[in-house]
Amino acid sequence: MKLKYEHLSLYSFVKCAPRVTEMNEKERRKKSKFLSLVLRHQPHTIGIELDEAGWVDVEVLLTALARHNKRMSRAKLEEVVRTNDKQRFSFNEDGTRIRANQGHSVGVELGYEPATPPEILFHGTPQQFVETIAEQGLRKMNRHHVHLHVDVETSTAVGQRRGKPVLLKVRALDMHQAGHEFLVTPNNVWLTDHVPAEFIGFP
Repeated sequence: MKLKYEHLSLYSFVKCAPRVTEMNEKERRKKSKFLSLVLRHQPHTIGIELDEAGWVDVEVLLTALARHNKRMSRAKLEEVVRTNDKQRFSFNEDGTRIRANQGHSVGVELGYEPATPPEILFHGTPQQFVETIAEQGLRKMNRHHVHLHVDVETSTAVGQRRGKPVLLKVRALDMHQAGHEFLVTPNNVWLTDHVPAEFIGFP
């Protein structure tokens, strides 16, 4: 039977094609960290500008990376996006633009719609911050939102980046019913402006 691909865009066809891994884990992690830097915090490092929703043209990004001795092929960029354990990045529907899903410190409006959270969400934090959180709640600091997760594993991994992790339980549904707004990203990270201490369960 003859197959027809006329209805598929080039990017759709690429996404359906067999996936080849070109990098080892160390190289993927290094490239992912640099992408986080330029797509979340310091786009000026390589001379790019994010639009108001955090997007940048893929070809502009790849050209800028090459110009600053951070060369990355389109195939490697797709591999980083596809294999990132926290799914930090997304392409738009036709694959011509890319952005970080959350975690920006630069001014962007991601456009996520308000959503009703599950009853409990988790937040991992280093032990040294627990006393302050008990007094002030979870604050977004230099980011746009506080990040919360549905699973213990992800939250614990986030918390152990800077020390011994402590897992906090957030009564997210109670917060929502009390008037606090929640957003959810494509990679299932829940975002809110502030978590008051009275909604946090400490171990």
